[in-house]
Amino acid sequence: MGPIVNPRHGDIEDDASSTESRSLVSLAGSLLAEISLPKLALAGLVRLALPGLLLGLAPLAASAWFSTIKTKLTIPLAGIWCGVLLAGVVAVGWFGGRALFRIVESSFWSLNSLTVEPGYVLFRESLRHFAGKLLPSHATKARHARLRVATAAAAGIVICGVALLTLMLAWPASRWIGTWSSFMSLHQLAPVALANSVVLIAGYLAAAALVWSIADAATPQPHDLDTFQPPADRGRTWRVAHVSDIHVVGERYGFRIESGRAGPCGNERLTQAMAQLSELHGKAPLDAILITGDMTDAGRSAEWAEFLDILAVHPQLAELVLVLPGNHDLNVADRTNPARLELPTSPNRRLRKIRLMSAMHALQGRRVRVVDRRAGQLGESLADSLGPHLAKMARFADSGRPRVSRALTELWNGIFPMVVPPEHADGLGIILLNSNADTYFSFTNALGMISAEQIRGVEIARSQYPRACWIIALHHHLVEYPRAAKALSERIGTALINGNWFVRRLRHQADKVVVMHGHRHIDWIGECAGLRIISAPSPVMEIADEPTPCFYIHSLSAGSDGSIQLHPPERIVVNVPSIAGD
Repeated sequence: MGPIVNPRHGDIEDDASSTESRSLVSLAGSLLAEISLPKLALAGLVRLALPGLLLGLAPLAASAWFSTIKTKLTIPLAGIWCGVLLAGVVAVGWFGGRALFRIVESSFWSLNSLTVEPGYVLFRESLRHFAGKLLPSHATKARHARLRVATAAAAGIVICGVALLTLMLAWPASRWIGTWSSFMSLHQLAPVALANSVVLIAGYLAAAALVWSIADAATPQPHDLDTFQPPADRGRTWRVAHVSDIHVVGERYGFRIESGRAGPCGNERLTQAMAQLSELHGKAPLDAILITGDMTDAGRSAEWAEFLDILAVHPQLAELVLVLPGNHDLNVADRTNPARLELPTSPNRRLRKIRLMSAMHALQGRRVRVVDRRAGQLGESLADSLGPHLAKMARFADSGRPRVSRALTELWNGIFPMVVPPEHADGLGIILLNSNADTYFSFTNALGMISAEQIRGVEIARSQYPRACWIIALHHHLVEYPRAAKALSERIGTALINGNWFVRRLRHQADKVVVMHGHRHIDWIGECAGLRIISAPSPVMEIADEPTPCFYIHSLSAGSDGSIQLHPPERIVVNVPSIAGD
């Protein structure tokens, strides 16, 4: 006699964090009931209030230092000690000022990435979503494109107006000239510093919103790719299997966060997909297997162990695999509780980074190189770059002591982008980016952002191989797809918050670049500003628009003019195994 409830099929507990089984309103209700208010207050203090205070104090500290210098210069230098005192003040201000500038700069960009750019994107996409619902169902693509342009412009104007109003309200409480004695009364100084911070951020937002909206409106809107180049008759053709969002779980019958019981349990679909890839590779060799993030469901050790064990069955494929970080690999604090909040001091997120770096070291450590920004060229391999830090990483994974956490953060930021150089000057190279924003809250784990430092790394790699063609790979999608979204939640908090800026930085090299990403689990190949963009479906997750799990093998070649040619892709349907006990 079988069980009343088949445990292989799961139950309501497996849907706790599923966005496919529960609405955002329902999940938000659970969040409010479960959230830790002390943790929320501390995180807000560290991530918002403290950077705001530091930003607001900067002009007061700078003016106090200049006032001290001015005073010393007006006093006659009676003797050597006055000169020594003046030199000491200048030295403290110079070297301390550089440190202060770095702190202020970090605080500014922290506030920008947490509030300013997400706020603009939230308003713009909300406006687009609700305005799109007013269009008739038979509206043309051109009309939808005009709507996107109009809503981008409207978003900039409205946000600029709100920012200017905020600036005017905060201005009376601000103060920009300070003395060292004013720092003795911090309880009186704190409101002034916060008012200064509000004025600075609001002024920046007022100007930036207009610039962003004009740039967004002027950027050509995304559209489906109309044609592919015919297969190349001669010359080198590269075959790249593009896989994404495999969400490996650590249990045999485990369900994934997003899908719950609406998706598959366990990892059998991935096992089947790898078997099919092995067969295809035997018939027509692949040049690379690109997995654009979310290798795991929550970045846990058991999930990475399952992922590596599945690859170990196919050693020839493992030698071709390239991986990059997804938000589920880094930013999910708790698989079962979206209200779980990680404090910035928690070692867990750094542990997830260490697990990912360990996997990348094992899979691609000798094949990818990091960028030496000081020398302006590609540097050593990832394995050599991580080599001096392996013992420190192992100690941190064993003890979680915060003493080494800062060095690990700098190490993490320094290894991106990772570059697979082309074999020949006019060959194909692959650039792997980290597009994840730093978040400590499961409900905001999907935010994406590309740093200016990574773009600089891309430009260095391309300048070293100017004749090469490139695949630029990341996890998040650059822009929202030119299709109607069923819910606002599909548009908010998932695309790169600086995606349009990223497109504009790449558009001048669009003829030599193809961008590949994952994240949305949607099958789409399109173009934006001349840049060809490929979104990978998930070969394991079930979504409404693509009930049959699949992945693609893309064929690319270099044209006679040196541009990258994209040929018709090969769609591989994953043979779905049945669940034991069905």
